[in-house]
Amino acid sequence: MSSVITAGREHARNRRAHARRRRHHSFGFWAATAAFLVNMAFSAVPTPLYVLYQHRDHFSTIMLTVVYAVFAIGVTASLFFGGHISDWVGRKGVFVPALLVNVVSALIFLIAPSLPGLLVARIISGVSVGLTTATATAYLAELHLGVLGEGSSSRRAQVVATAANLGGIGFGPLVTGLLAQYAPQPLRLPYILFGAVLLALALLVAVSPETAKRPVPPPRYRPQRVAVPMHARGMFFAATAAGMAAFAVYGVFNSLAPSFLAGTMHQDSHAVAGAVAFAAFAAGALTQIAMSRVGLHRTLLVGPLVLIPGLALLVGGMWLPSLTMFVIGGLLTGAGGGLAFRAALTAAGSTAPPESRAEVLAGFFLGAYVGLSLPVVGLGIATQYAPARTVMLVFVVIVAIAVVLCTRVVGAQHDRGEMPARPE
Repeated sequence: MSSVITAGREHARNRRAHARRRRHHSFGFWAATAAFLVNMAFSAVPTPLYVLYQHRDHFSTIMLTVVYAVFAIGVTASLFFGGHISDWVGRKGVFVPALLVNVVSALIFLIAPSLPGLLVARIISGVSVGLTTATATAYLAELHLGVLGEGSSSRRAQVVATAANLGGIGFGPLVTGLLAQYAPQPLRLPYILFGAVLLALALLVAVSPETAKRPVPPPRYRPQRVAVPMHARGMFFAATAAGMAAFAVYGVFNSLAPSFLAGTMHQDSHAVAGAVAFAAFAAGALTQIAMSRVGLHRTLLVGPLVLIPGLALLVGGMWLPSLTMFVIGGLLTGAGGGLAFRAALTAAGSTAPPESRAEVLAGFFLGAYVGLSLPVVGLGIATQYAPARTVMLVFVVIVAIAVVLCTRVVGAQHDRGEMPARPE
């Protein structure tokens, strides 16, 4: 009888421990989601402020795009040298410092608002984002498994991660545009606000559960490599190229859209500039959520079908000019780009062995953030020699062709089964 009672107590203790573990992982999941979103939002905080910096310091459009694009230096460097090490040292061991790095970036924006300070702050912010993207995406997937158990679908975690990524990049300009339009000290207050929130979220992530299984003994350090099975590398590179093309469109909204609005459409409101950027990214995030249960093949089909008309309306809005057409084009472009990006991320993630998940995702985001930044520099240079609307017309044609070709390649390889045989 006593053994039965003891067994019952042990079972009850195990159930309580399991329930506590699930609650802890659920807390960590939402803390990490909020931290991911706000960290990505901070990366886009300067978007509505670039016009203010340009007027204050008399930047050329080329210099404006350089201030924006040096962000890519930090992103690519941190992805190459550190985006994969959370597989070795733990997710929190990378994610928490990454959040604190962006707090340092906020301080530099505050204490050194001149051109050298802006460049340094943007590079440091890029370092934070490069460390965050792959780590947070992998962390959310593992926390989700901790809540629902091994063998559960990873779809929800993928949707939340990509929505936090794109939604965050749109949320930053929205908040900053409103503050710049209606609050005092527009070149200081946004950094104070986001820096404080990031500091608080870093503390919440620090008390969340660790999920990565650290290898024993720990491997010797090496820079990023493409740790993808040989038979799946075609899928990985095609998916990365699709992610680059999708993010190239988003780069326009994060850098030159306020200048286009002010110069071509005579819209000088910082709130409008922030809202336009937010609309594009929010459309991408919401569309991903709405179509979260749609399979990869259909997502690859629908993404370009929405993106291409959106690009056409976007350019049409600049040529007429029409703010309404430009905004509608931005919504469709954001939605289509979001679907193309989610499909690309899903395809790239499917090539990742569990022990190298962050490393594979770091390689994918390395390509995506190159697409987010470098084409914008080309646009900035081109607008010095041709009208902005002509430059945008050429740009969207190139992007449309790239997205269609890359998504078709990913779809063809998926149909041929060129994906690792492992559960997601």
